[in-house]
Amino acid sequence: MSISLDRQQNYSVRDRIWAYLQIIRPANIVTAWADILTGFAVTSLDNPLPLAWLLLATTGLYGGGVVFNDVFDAELDAQERPERPIPTGRASIRGATILGSSLLIVGVVAAAQVSLFSALIAASIALAALVYDAWNKHHPILGPLNMGCCRGGNLLLGMSAFPLLVRECWFLALIPILYIAAITAISRGEVHGGKSSTGKVALLLLAIVLGGLIALGLLPNYFVVAALPFLVLFAGRVLPPFIRATYDPSADTIRKAVKTGVLSLILLDATVAAGFAGWLYGLLVLGLLLVSMGLAKLFAVT
Repeated sequence: MSISLDRQQNYSVRDRIWAYLQIIRPANIVTAWADILTGFAVTSLDNPLPLAWLLLATTGLYGGGVVFNDVFDAELDAQERPERPIPTGRASIRGATILGSSLLIVGVVAAAQVSLFSALIAASIALAALVYDAWNKHHPILGPLNMGCCRGGNLLLGMSAFPLLVRECWFLALIPILYIAAITAISRGEVHGGKSSTGKVALLLLAIVLGGLIALGLLPNYFVVAALPFLVLFAGRVLPPFIRATYDPSADTIRKAVKTGVLSLILLDATVAAGFAGWLYGLLVLGLLLVSMGLAKLFAVT
């Protein structure tokens, strides 16, 4: 890694700043905002201050988590993803470590402005992200579940402005957990290609997620009619690329499926949010998709 650090001196300050922005993956952070907005929709609160703190919290937590992803994978990326900021020398491991640590701290501190309960959830998400990056990422079972728990925890973080509700509606976190598990499972083949069997598992998980979204209609305060258009849009966007990746598990096809899956998290959140807070609120969450897609043209998603 010393070679990479030496090479960094050949880059301008602008190049280095851009490199660290790339590591944070801004397009992905927007999807984390959608989790918070959805969790907040479940609370039915109209005070925007807790929401603002929670949005800042998830920015730090998600940003810090993906930064440490590149830190722990630096040696592997030097072989498989040499174009990434750390292998090219545009960013250093030390700089990325400081950035990632700072972001995680900001995430927990921002959540603490809402409540101690929110801070505990934020700290749990930060710990889960580090465990995933350092140990569980490449485990076939623990990896997808670990990452899913990070996103499920993020939804609960949005609900934490009303702590009692988290105890009553904790099961909502299972939806993003299963969905992220599907994306994480299929993403293992985005470098060298994958297996059809992995794609079938991902499709099964997606089917369970879709079933879970429909089953939310059994809740007394969830309106399926408002959520249905978003559900159809979500299924129509995410199923085709996952089906293609199952029958053609090449690296390029899988990368496209993963990118679509990550950005479609916003559609998933919009579906849940619309059911609890109405279709106008769902459209507000859905609007983040345009922001995320725009950022995805500038910054890598995977």
